[in-house]
Amino acid sequence: MVNVKRDAYGAMFCTSGAKVRFQTVFGVDFSGAALAGKNAWIAEIQVSSSDSTSPPLKLVDLQPLGRVAGQDQRECVYQWLTDRIVASEDALWGMDFPFGLPVELELGSWDDQLNHVAMHSGDAKSYGRSLVELARRRRGAIHIRRETDRETQTPFDCYHYRIIYQTFHGMRDVLLPIKDSPTSAVMPFQVNKLARSMTGKTPTAIRSIVVEACPSSTLKRMQLPHQRYKQTGNKPVDAVHLRNRQLILRGLREIIQISAHRRRVILSNPGGDALDAVLAGVGAWFGWNRVDHGHIANHGRFPREGFVYC
Repeated sequence: MVNVKRDAYGAMFCTSGAKVRFQTVFGVDFSGAALAGKNAWIAEIQVSSSDSTSPPLKLVDLQPLGRVAGQDQRECVYQWLTDRIVASEDALWGMDFPFGLPVELELGSWDDQLNHVAMHSGDAKSYGRSLVELARRRRGAIHIRRETDRETQTPFDCYHYRIIYQTFHGMRDVLLPIKDSPTSAVMPFQVNKLARSMTGKTPTAIRSIVVEACPSSTLKRMQLPHQRYKQTGNKPVDAVHLRNRQLILRGLREIIQISAHRRRVILSNPGGDALDAVLAGVGAWFGWNRVDHGHIANHGRFPREGFVYC
């Protein structure tokens, strides 16, 4: 495995001294719903190249995925998203859905897991039920959390009924299509692919890196409110949820610049999805700069079941 270290603004070095730098971070609050474009949001965040006292990140765009994709149907949204990832340059993508499954399920490598999802003949719910039965047979348990879920305190295991639609469609409809892209690397599963690109051993350089993010885990790490800021039912934001969002934005202000207009969008968005998109991007950037990439690359579980960058 490649030995790596990090610098201040999202650059990862390999032993040759080559490095990849990010100019842009994208945060995606993912949805597995049939009309995914209504609730999934994308945040575009500019990375500062200076050492000034201003925040290192700046939110430059924040929209529902259905608006930028032109349609809300998940097939159209996912196609737009995968095309955008592959076409992006010097970009880090933080995606809010599980990228892999627990090693205890014995589904093999990450590539094997993607194929396992793709070959399932039913829907996301039936796939989740099949994993519950598989866990029962192989480990005598219903739900098994990945090591990264335990370490970063994600709200659910990766095939819990509350998250299985995101896991199923994220793995099958986003990660599988970009897995073989010569310009993108999904981490930490494709660390060797990234290393070969960085050392000039491939004809095409990696231009975008995709990582798993979790807004709730980022909020916990930053010791900010991680409950009662997301509101269901498409109702106007009540006082409690509004106050928690205000506290979160206050806690982010030294990290990311957000205009008054986009603050209003975040505070008024009923489900809190706009804020989660921003947190996915900030968490991915913060996590990428914080972690020991060498430890992750050589870990016994992370390259097979995934790692949450938060």
